[in-house]
Amino acid sequence: MTSNAHLNELGEFLKARRAELSPRTVGLPDSDGRRRVAGLRREEVAVLAAISTDYYTRLEQGRIQPSESVLAALVRVLHLDDEQRDYLCGLAGREVARPRRRAGQKVHPQLRLLLDDLTATPGMVLGRCMDILAWNPLAAALLNTDLAQVPEKQRNYVRLLFTEPSKRSLYVDWEGTARTCVAHLRMQAAKSPGDPRLTALVGELSMQDDDFRRWWGAHHVTASTGGTKVFNHPVAGELTLEWDMLIRSTDVDQQLVIWTARPGTPSYEGLRFLSSWATAPQHDQSASDTAN
Repeated sequence: MTSNAHLNELGEFLKARRAELSPRTVGLPDSDGRRRVAGLRREEVAVLAAISTDYYTRLEQGRIQPSESVLAALVRVLHLDDEQRDYLCGLAGREVARPRRRAGQKVHPQLRLLLDDLTATPGMVLGRCMDILAWNPLAAALLNTDLAQVPEKQRNYVRLLFTEPSKRSLYVDWEGTARTCVAHLRMQAAKSPGDPRLTALVGELSMQDDDFRRWWGAHHVTASTGGTKVFNHPVAGELTLEWDMLIRSTDVDQQLVIWTARPGTPSYEGLRFLSSWATAPQHDQSASDTAN
């Protein structure tokens, strides 16, 4: 059992390390006002580590022993080197396995072929953490985003929803769509606890968006693979589309998402019009696949 002296020293160590970091160092906006103390605030460290401010405060006060997953998150957030990491874990009386760096994903060849055949149906392939691995021109047109111009590391469906203001008007029920995506991320967190990429994404969006932070903290989960979405598209007008998530039985980390409309409906005609617009020379966007 870790002694109180060790926990007190752990708290002092955390304070010293966060005092050495600036908001800019961890990717946060630098506020114009002067800070009362040097370095990061407690609440900033807590959000980036995906824990509550109260939990982190008690850590710095030497009142609780951190879990292995929290230690791993703090090592990442505070930019600790190997020696500092070993020291922190020793104070906590724990040994934390270093996060295993998962290989970047590439779209599966069969999904690539299927996506290429979807000339009149918007489709894209999502990977872990809802990263966008591949898409067809109609999907980019439906999302009203030139995905090829989005840096690979930022090509993430959830990030687009929360960081691009235009998405809040594109989806008639933006809140419902965004909540569902957060709940999907929660399911991913349960499957891959301590995933560095997921932890970084959650920390980034928690700092940038109050809605994301509140919904993430609610701990709702979902595994829904279909439903209805209504788009208020700037080119095609209102589109009521059915969406389906098709999961490969041999690789559940890749899902093909498609949007369809019932034949004979205004949405069906609107989707056909959008397809023609998307494949016109001035709007030609070839499907792309990436390794994240």
